[in-house]
Amino acid sequence: MIRCAWCGRDPLYVRYHDEEWGKPVYNDQTLFEFLILESAQAGLSWITILRKRENYRKAFANFDAQKVAEFTEQDVERLLMDQGIIRNRLKINSTLNNARLFMEIQQKFGSFSNYIWGFLPDKKPIINTWKDHKNAPARTELSDRISLDMKKRGFKFFGTTICYAYMQATGMINDHIEGCIAR
Repeated sequence: MIRCAWCGRDPLYVRYHDEEWGKPVYNDQTLFEFLILESAQAGLSWITILRKRENYRKAFANFDAQKVAEFTEQDVERLLMDQGIIRNRLKINSTLNNARLFMEIQQKFGSFSNYIWGFLPDKKPIINTWKDHKNAPARTELSDRISLDMKKRGFKFFGTTICYAYMQATGMINDHIEGCIAR
């Protein structure tokens, strides 16, 4: 059985690889979840975030963008004390900011899904054919363009590398290696 080597043998990583990574996501709540998680990951390993995912779910209102957008400074202070998440004030504040912007995009485009998938030709995933996961890039012209557009809208912690990882996580790009069971 062939799998992308990056997931190793950690059961949590393997399950994420097999069941989620590279699978197209059109649901706004799930897209918001990955926006929070990928932004939190900046400078850290993805397995660190996966291990804290359920804590993030509890801390950030089950990834309900509207509820998170209404968080106050008191919520920020509460989150800074929460050992189950990454306790970084800038990342927490950016999550609240990004939630508000996420909702603005929903209103303007009908859904965040319409907006983000609108960057892809015919709103269909890009399926790459790598023999080795090390051949996959960390960014592309497309991730540059999306990240730049989101930065112009005010999003934080969503540079081109995080954007590309987000695109992989949400199946906008399928970077599973050739022969992978999850392809």
